[in-house]
Amino acid sequence: MSATLVSLRIKNLALVEEMLWEPPGGFVAVTGETGAGKSVILGAVKLLLGERADKSVVRSGSEQCIVEGVFQVPGDSPAHAVLENAGAEPCEEGALIVKRTVPAAGSGRQFVNGSACTLGLLQELGDMLVDLHGPHDHQSLFSKDRQLALLDHFAGATELRAAHANLRSAWQSLVAERDRISANSEAIAREMELLEHQTAEIDGAALREGEEEELVERQRAAANSKRICELCSQLSALLGDSEDSIPSKWFDVARVARELQRLDARTESLGAAALSISDSIRDLASEVDRHALSIDADPRSLAAMDERLDTIQTLKRKYGASVAAVLDFGAKAAERLSTLKSATDTEGGLEARIESAHAELLAAAKKLSAARRKAAPKLEKLVQSSLADLGFAKAGFSIAITDSPAESPSGAESVEFLFSPNPGEPERPLRAIASSGEISRVMLALKTAITSNDSVPILIFDEIDANVGGEVGSKVGRKLKELSGRHQVFCITHLPQVAAFAGSHFLVRKDTSGKRTTTNLEAASGPAREAEVARMLGGGGESALRHARSLLEAK
Repeated sequence: MSATLVSLRIKNLALVEEMLWEPPGGFVAVTGETGAGKSVILGAVKLLLGERADKSVVRSGSEQCIVEGVFQVPGDSPAHAVLENAGAEPCEEGALIVKRTVPAAGSGRQFVNGSACTLGLLQELGDMLVDLHGPHDHQSLFSKDRQLALLDHFAGATELRAAHANLRSAWQSLVAERDRISANSEAIAREMELLEHQTAEIDGAALREGEEEELVERQRAAANSKRICELCSQLSALLGDSEDSIPSKWFDVARVARELQRLDARTESLGAAALSISDSIRDLASEVDRHALSIDADPRSLAAMDERLDTIQTLKRKYGASVAAVLDFGAKAAERLSTLKSATDTEGGLEARIESAHAELLAAAKKLSAARRKAAPKLEKLVQSSLADLGFAKAGFSIAITDSPAESPSGAESVEFLFSPNPGEPERPLRAIASSGEISRVMLALKTAITSNDSVPILIFDEIDANVGGEVGSKVGRKLKELSGRHQVFCITHLPQVAAFAGSHFLVRKDTSGKRTTTNLEAASGPAREAEVARMLGGGGESALRHARSLLEAK
């Protein structure tokens, strides 16, 4: 069992105040006078399929319009997986409930099985449940891209086409990256040269943190070396072995303290302190001597320190306010240089990746081509058969396939549908067909051929029979009835010969009460259906009624 639309509720949409429609399966015809509001029914379905809403569709005086549809979907329908992937509520007993609200002001909302959802989800569900064909689709059929898409759909090659598109995109990205690198090669070379100079200059200086402060102190000491030596000499004299030196005088202090300690034990601490001071004086003398020996009074040393400090100052002016900042700059420059070298080295590897991606693209294009070329003769045969059923007994239809580069967006070929309505006439592109009646029938033949193996369960045709005559209209109706054996088929039509073949018939009426006009939908059966078919035939007399009965009986 395929999916079907089992109910459609509309509230405050254009001329519809409130409507509940529960269509049956099979072939359903919807008729009514021009302007009665048949397009409102179609518009409601489009809203359920995710079409963007115009605020003007809200009925005058209402705050919002509501459209709700219930689809009965079988357990093996791919719609269930789509709902699961989107995190929406699952179908209960196979009922898929879709709801749209469109306010007169503000943003609308949409729901699936009671869960708020995006328009994208409605569109995804709509694509797998409903195929809607209106008069504007005649023009789209003239496009070679549309024709190729129809062939791919018939061939079951949509996944192959998507794979080709993905591989083409990957290949183009690699080519663009190679071209970008190539275009910037001179700039990159200049940048690498500068980075190499900067890193070599910084590395060659062998800086270390704290070095500048040490050099400043050493420089200050070297600059005052003469005075420092004089002071050290004075200290050495005061701490030396002469009779007037501090150690000599302190020796007498220590001797007296020892004598005092011998006579008075309570002065032991005085003796110990005197001895400690004596030791400290000797240590101080030794330290002064050592420092005096360390003083570098060589002018060449001072010049070397000045030169080193000049080097540090130069690097700081170029690369940072401190030695630490200069070292950080050098590390970052080295990292950038490594990145550019890798990119340059990668360019060779990039060519290999481009070659591999191109080979994959060619293989995908070859598979896609094989599927198209295998399916094209089958589609030609089915369309020719359908055209014969629609009054073109000896019409010609073929698919011209022209080679294109495998790198083309749609693959290694383009196609064009050719048609000849009469024997002896050359087949011409569909865009050269002048008769809208002819193109309508070609479109229906294509739809019939493609939907013969189509998984989309619900087909909606809006005036597919435009500009065709009575006899051909009967053939169109018969073809739609044939389709209804595999699909639920809705047809909005003005042609009585088409409506007569429908398994069920609904009539759209426009009623005026007071100052308000409303559109209503009602089932037409029995005498009511005979009367509606008679009206469509152009009259309401007994002869029109007899003609209507004959059409309904002949189906």
